[in-house]
Amino acid sequence: MSAQQTYRYLGSSALRADGLALSTSGGPAPNPRFFAGFLTTPQPAAVGLLAVAEVARTRYFRPVSPASLDPVVTGSRDRLRFESFSGCCGVYARLDALPEGLDGDVLEHGTTNVDVNNPLRQALARVGGLDPLRLCVGPDDLTVETMDGAVVEKKVPLPSRWLRGFAEVQVLAAAFEPRAELPAAEAAAFLRRLPTTGDRSVLWAVPAGRTLRLTSRPVPGAVCLTGPARLTALRPMLRFARSLRVYGPTVGAGSAPTPSTWELDTGALRLSLTLSPEPYRGFSGEGAALTALAGDDVADDADLISALLAWDPTVDVDALATAAGLDAARVRGALAQLGTAGRVGYDVSEAAYFHRVMPYDAGRAERDNPRLVGARALLEAGAVDTDAAGATVRSGDEVYRVRRLPDDRYTCTCPWWAKHRGRRGPCKHALATRMAAAGVREAV
Repeated sequence: MSAQQTYRYLGSSALRADGLALSTSGGPAPNPRFFAGFLTTPQPAAVGLLAVAEVARTRYFRPVSPASLDPVVTGSRDRLRFESFSGCCGVYARLDALPEGLDGDVLEHGTTNVDVNNPLRQALARVGGLDPLRLCVGPDDLTVETMDGAVVEKKVPLPSRWLRGFAEVQVLAAAFEPRAELPAAEAAAFLRRLPTTGDRSVLWAVPAGRTLRLTSRPVPGAVCLTGPARLTALRPMLRFARSLRVYGPTVGAGSAPTPSTWELDTGALRLSLTLSPEPYRGFSGEGAALTALAGDDVADDADLISALLAWDPTVDVDALATAAGLDAARVRGALAQLGTAGRVGYDVSEAAYFHRVMPYDAGRAERDNPRLVGARALLEAGAVDTDAAGATVRSGDEVYRVRRLPDDRYTCTCPWWAKHRGRRGPCKHALATRMAAAGVREAV
């Protein structure tokens, strides 16, 4: 299923004599030019762009023939971000071209899909160490003239799973902390020891001096690494990297698999891969954003926060809270709502949100989250009977018991919760109980 968002291109991307021209659409003006100039480290930039494009073409779980999906590019004041999800939606890739990596002008802000076609991939692969690479995102001087005089128009549907993935990744990543940093040599040795195909084992990477050691059991300070072959896309960038940084949530003995981020830093560029907790789990179904989306005021808050978002490289939650007259928790809920339309992302290196431009549809949060729809239906039907310990929920012919834990999580006696144990967000019964306890209206 694809979101009905249409992108129009003036022509195909190409590597011309005067630089790399990436055809784009979207932003504050028709076919805008977000950036025009040189990349200061052309070969690493070409390798990083190829890595993001390769992730978009790959299914790491049940591999099939490569797909052709266009990475998303965002221009934001002093940097460019290229993003993609794998075909299975279990790997999120991003290349950040930082101020040190750009020698040119960021002329406009905006977000679009980038047409990385086969000829362009071949051209990028031929960029050598001394070859200049000039990037023009949204060419202003590309004229498409044929014998028929028609302007080429290309429509690219953005997969709905990508939008759901953007929403889930930013919520999950906001809970990550730096766990390890490896110098270049140790990073290369560690990554090259990992399998490149087939291995779907659940491993844990534990800091050990200047490197990481792998274990089969979680311990405090460890980072989950399931399906280590999914890190293969980082390998071509190793020869340019200064360090590898690893991020993840807090874990302890007995922790279930968790997502993690692995980031190579060259100084001018950052290439990162965020892995889902297990290879068969796509980010689009993780349910991490459900709790933040369940409030009564989240849609109104999102409208307000959307109007206040600026094109700074990072989004300051505290500053937004002050400007909007909301507390930080409501601002994060609003950002989660905007995330359902891909409007915000989260940068673990900066420990801050960032802004994208995509069409915002307030109803998408409901349509893309069946559990949220189901929870509101239970409330509307009067099926939630709350008490001091939780609630009794009538769902069809069944009655389930939802219990509230001291850490504000909920358990449920339903089959869905028994299968996932809360690892993929709340079930609809627990979500309805939380909403009822908070006094959320039955219908929105």
